[in-house]
Amino acid sequence: MVLKLKKQLQDKANLKVTMDKMVGDLMKKDIRFDQCLFIGILKNGVPLAKYIAGRLSEITGKEIPVALVDITLYRDDLIDSQYDPYRRKAEIPFPVSGKDVILVDDVLFTGRTVRAALTSILEFGRPRIIRLAVLVDRGHRELPIRADITGLECPTNRSEGIRVRIDNPTQKDGIYLYEEVQD
Repeated sequence: MVLKLKKQLQDKANLKVTMDKMVGDLMKKDIRFDQCLFIGILKNGVPLAKYIAGRLSEITGKEIPVALVDITLYRDDLIDSQYDPYRRKAEIPFPVSGKDVILVDDVLFTGRTVRAALTSILEFGRPRIIRLAVLVDRGHRELPIRADITGLECPTNRSEGIRVRIDNPTQKDGIYLYEEVQD
């Protein structure tokens, strides 16, 4: 099976509008921006977290740090033969205890990536709150997880996939819908 581009859902300009909508939605939440920390899930959650935190810093005048989490070690489908002890767990150089944490990812699908990220974050302390912000919610949840902030709802088939490109030097930024096809 290979993924074939089905259509572009948003171009760079519309993607920026959607991300700015997420910024506005976060402004309406009960978040202490002076006690806030953004954590992006590798890979595409990181540039999204940096963009949103940067815009919020401009608006609030508060410096909002951004960290990242690699969920590889926390995946529930990882078998011992795939374990790589050199994988990084997380890069959270700031205390999380008592903070308002905004966990950011590009696409919410089954919820398993978010569950793994939460497990990793909680090893660093106990935040006051954790809010989930996702650019695209494509449905098909397998765990009871939902986003607090969603840029775009895009129901898909299980045979389809969503790819997000933000600040990609080799490809056009945007949101793309792919479908699985036979080789």
